[in-house]
Amino acid sequence: MESSLVKSVGFVHLHVHSAFSLREGALAIETLAKLAKADGMPALAITDTNNLFGALEFSEKLAKSGVQPIIGAQVTVDFGDAPPASSRLAEQRVARAPIVLLAQNETGYRCLMRLVSSLWLDPTDGDEPHIPFAGLVGSEGLIALTGGPAGPIDRALGLHMSDLAESRLRRLAGAFDRRLYVEIQRHGLEAERAIEPALIRLADRLSLPLVATNEPFFATRSDYDAHDALLCVAEGAVISASDRRRLSPEHRFKSRAEMTELFADLPEATEASVEIALRCAYRPLTRKPILPRFSIPGGAAVDEEEELRRQAREGLAARLAHHGLAPGQTAEDYDERLAFELDVIVKMKFPGYFLIVADFIQWAKGQGIPVGPGRGSGAGSLVAWALTITDLDPMRFGLLFERFLNPERVSMPDFDIDFCQDRRDEVIAYVRERYGADRVAQIITFGSFLARGVLRNVGRVLEMPLGQVDRLAKLVPQNPAKPVTLKQAVADEARLQEAAKADERVAAMLAIAERLEGLYSNASTHAAGVVIADRPLIELVPLYRDPKAAMPATQFNMKWVEPAGLVKFDFLGLKTLTTLQRAIGLVARRGVAVDLSTIPLDDAKTFAMLGRGEAVGVFQVESGGMRKALVEMRADRFEDLIALVALYRPGPMANIPTYCARKLGEEKVEYAHPILEPILKETFGVITYQEQVQQIARDLAGYSLA
Repeated sequence: MESSLVKSVGFVHLHVHSAFSLREGALAIETLAKLAKADGMPALAITDTNNLFGALEFSEKLAKSGVQPIIGAQVTVDFGDAPPASSRLAEQRVARAPIVLLAQNETGYRCLMRLVSSLWLDPTDGDEPHIPFAGLVGSEGLIALTGGPAGPIDRALGLHMSDLAESRLRRLAGAFDRRLYVEIQRHGLEAERAIEPALIRLADRLSLPLVATNEPFFATRSDYDAHDALLCVAEGAVISASDRRRLSPEHRFKSRAEMTELFADLPEATEASVEIALRCAYRPLTRKPILPRFSIPGGAAVDEEEELRRQAREGLAARLAHHGLAPGQTAEDYDERLAFELDVIVKMKFPGYFLIVADFIQWAKGQGIPVGPGRGSGAGSLVAWALTITDLDPMRFGLLFERFLNPERVSMPDFDIDFCQDRRDEVIAYVRERYGADRVAQIITFGSFLARGVLRNVGRVLEMPLGQVDRLAKLVPQNPAKPVTLKQAVADEARLQEAAKADERVAAMLAIAERLEGLYSNASTHAAGVVIADRPLIELVPLYRDPKAAMPATQFNMKWVEPAGLVKFDFLGLKTLTTLQRAIGLVARRGVAVDLSTIPLDDAKTFAMLGRGEAVGVFQVESGGMRKALVEMRADRFEDLIALVALYRPGPMANIPTYCARKLGEEKVEYAHPILEPILKETFGVITYQEQVQQIARDLAGYSLA
């Protein structure tokens, strides 16, 4: 039965580079899923260069397409066996080469995470990421392929070092007992043809199975020129250079039929690819985020629900004693709101989250580190105010808890927390010490080739005049809030169309740039995201280290860390808080003590200054457009500032003139229905806040706030 299945499937791709092989692969994971499904492939492997960046995304998206995902990686191994050479670099080029590792089972996946993490985390003296051969010993649950033309065996044979090739193959066979395959590729390259007979003889002599692979970096033959340009961008080379890395048009995603025909003389090699796929029976699954247990300093565990209720009650009493009740509210109103929020938080199993956030914010404030008053939907929580996570009374400003935590749709709470830019790292260091350095990491983020940048890159590798490329690039609109694609820019800009018609090189540049736009260009660490785990992170995600960063980062980005089981916290570094702290220090030298928490929100001189548009350096209202809106609005109350920040974004911006005209009495305030008046009175009938949308849905349509 299995033999007939192997023959009917014919071939499975086991050495594929997605776009997560940065500046090398040009296959988005969605593209891989479509290509595999279109060819009826039962399985597909991902083997990105020295990383597992796309492992969980690949696992989910391929499975949803009905294709079995096989998780692997192409990893660089230092065999430490190069003969003495004229330079250390030359020795490394001989000693280091990539092999492919595929996870058979959960043990293999955990082993793969450990190996790929060690590539980045273990000190390598500034060298390229690599694993010493000794690191492979004892690698259970992994199937190894010899890596093809760039691999350690082929490379040694290409250098006419047959003894070295045999020695390496024996070492790999010892490390991967009956789990090693000798990889053969046929991309029509002379280097492949030259060593294939010797490679087959060597595999036969050591009784090792052959496996045929294609090594796709792009989808179709028509993508070759764009991909060749991508390699030039990566290496800082130009297309015309002869001494640079080149692939062939055959490094595309071939069909099963093409591969079985290509290896018709070695059917056992294509059949081995299917046998390997059958041996791989594991994929990482998504899971709910796992919160670390909150403990009091010193490590003693506490009942999180009981501790949260105690801290919230005591904190609210302290807040009300200091600030008093909001107009129109009673002490009973506050108690009812607090009890409601606490019940929801406990029911959703988030007491630990609130306690952890409160702990590091209270520590920061205790160390004199400036912390922001709270931003985003988290400011709608009375519990957060009571715990000093935020500094705004939500009942004073009509903020809704349900916008932050929805009891009818469970999702992780997410506080946007601002710290002084200069001292943010101290807070993260405290968290690492509190929960364990191996349980706290930053989050990776991937930069992409955007329209203007990719045009300039492609123009350079095509050796086009710099001035010409710059003029063309500037014809592409640049709007970070609403990026314009290159395709859209060309469709909208007649001058780009005319330039392409008049000059073949411009047409080629635009065509290549359009294919590369959106591909990942680099990896770095997210400006704010930090994860805290209840166990060593390496048990849940692979890790990475940005050469410019002091601490590790997850190899999964912001979108995929939570589905991997991690809880994300935002530690935003804000220069405004740093500036305020310096200002307080400067005026203190003159004997003036300033307490930011006691500054009134109705100071007439402040609003006169803002009304003149003098807001450079004032957080969120310092842009030219914001300053213009302040002048037009003649802002004279705190509520005007709140409305302006809410309205100043794509879409709602169109309502700013209406708000200003109604505020200044130049236009009549109108309500579409009488029920809307109490909800929209504060904003002159203009729907401005999400809270207003929720209240309208409740009062007009009978929805609950949740």
